[in-house]
Amino acid sequence: MLVVQRSGKAGTNPATKATTAKVRIQDSQSQDDVASQLTDTWQTICSGLRRDLGAQIFGQWIKPIKLARFDSDSGELQLVLPSEFAANWVRERYAERLALAWKAHSTDVKNISFSAKAGTARIAKVKKDKAVANEAIAKTSSGKFQLDLDPRMTFDEFIAGHSNVLALNASQRMASPEKPLFSPLYLQSSTGQGKTHLMHAIGHAYRTEFPSARVIYMSAERFMVEFVSAMRRNEAMEFKAALREADLLMIDDIQFIVGKISTQEEFLHTVDSLISRGKRVVVAADRPPQALDGVDQRLLSRLSMGLVADIQSAGLELRRDILQHRLASLPHQEVSEDVVEFLARTISRNLRELEGGLNKLLAYAQLTGRPITKELAEEQLSDILSACRRRITIDEIQRTVCEYYRLDRNEMSSKRRARAVARPRQVAMYLAKVMTPRSYPEIGRKFGGRDHSTVIHAVKLVEQLRGEDTEMDNDVRMLLRQLES
Repeated sequence: MLVVQRSGKAGTNPATKATTAKVRIQDSQSQDDVASQLTDTWQTICSGLRRDLGAQIFGQWIKPIKLARFDSDSGELQLVLPSEFAANWVRERYAERLALAWKAHSTDVKNISFSAKAGTARIAKVKKDKAVANEAIAKTSSGKFQLDLDPRMTFDEFIAGHSNVLALNASQRMASPEKPLFSPLYLQSSTGQGKTHLMHAIGHAYRTEFPSARVIYMSAERFMVEFVSAMRRNEAMEFKAALREADLLMIDDIQFIVGKISTQEEFLHTVDSLISRGKRVVVAADRPPQALDGVDQRLLSRLSMGLVADIQSAGLELRRDILQHRLASLPHQEVSEDVVEFLARTISRNLRELEGGLNKLLAYAQLTGRPITKELAEEQLSDILSACRRRITIDEIQRTVCEYYRLDRNEMSSKRRARAVARPRQVAMYLAKVMTPRSYPEIGRKFGGRDHSTVIHAVKLVEQLRGEDTEMDNDVRMLLRQLES
């Protein structure tokens, strides 16, 4: 539960013990009421943010936030995230928006703070996301990194198809006893298409071939956290040495290393050192090397010099095969062909959602005793299905905004700065950022080749105006509903 603190101290005079005890009970009840109200308010705020930011951004950055501590005297509310990286990310990009949301819904909250450690006043132990737990590493007393791979993510469990066969073959070659023809191996795909699975599979297979090999697997986020922590402890040399002792180094989600100059420098030297000694390097990202904005050109050159294996979105046949493979491991579960076909055709955005949808259906059927039918799937997976049925593009956003404000479509790319044109253009940039996975530079290119700083300014301005101008907020809400409908 949310901890509510007050700085005032209760009296200790023996003559007033009964009165003090009564006051403490009332105080406790009052604090419980405040905690309950804040929890309810947070649910309301989250509903609005999910609608405004979109399911992807909300799920990645806002949903993990937990309420930790509220000081009723100062009005400060502490928000806790699973990692320092996440706390900094949300603080930099969403602090103002969250503060405005709290002030709009609660007169008690005056300020908000962000932390990765809630301390003794934590609501509860922050639960680590399964993916983060799989990525986490721990240092042993000798300074080496402990390998933590998911036992389910092996080559045997990876279903091959036309969209991923190159990446699969390259990954198997990277794990084989023969020296690979390329290093590094760069795995590229959108979220949930199998990059992480292949990296874990490489680790398992390589350790089978070379049981004493030194294998390191971590996310780019963990790499940055460990590197910064090592520098603060004056152990940077030990950290570098441990990395460069690796026979196989695998870094996931490399796109999160953007903008971190010192971290990029260290990663560059590590990659150079390993490749020069014939060691193996595997990295994964959600975009090709050339699209990693804010990354040192020397590092981009190293990442591109090996093999870039692109995993395309899974086709219908592959999605069917994945569902059938999953069901084959659960012979006691009966799922008809029409349900499998419905899921394969409908949940097409990524494979993680596809398996998650099937798992949800299986769990629901077990707990309720209801048979798994197409009707049950539509009922229980409505959120996933609606998200998959709707893919919003920047072109669609521009068209919708122009129709709403009665502008010519060419104004989205024009150089005109008149407010009647510039403001709708800024709204379109804002919507493009919150409703699509596109980066600031990618959005800028869609708006007449504008610089990424122009897009950042537009997003921040519209966020500010939404909190100050009711008409602007109504406009944005109306556009969001039109685009999501």
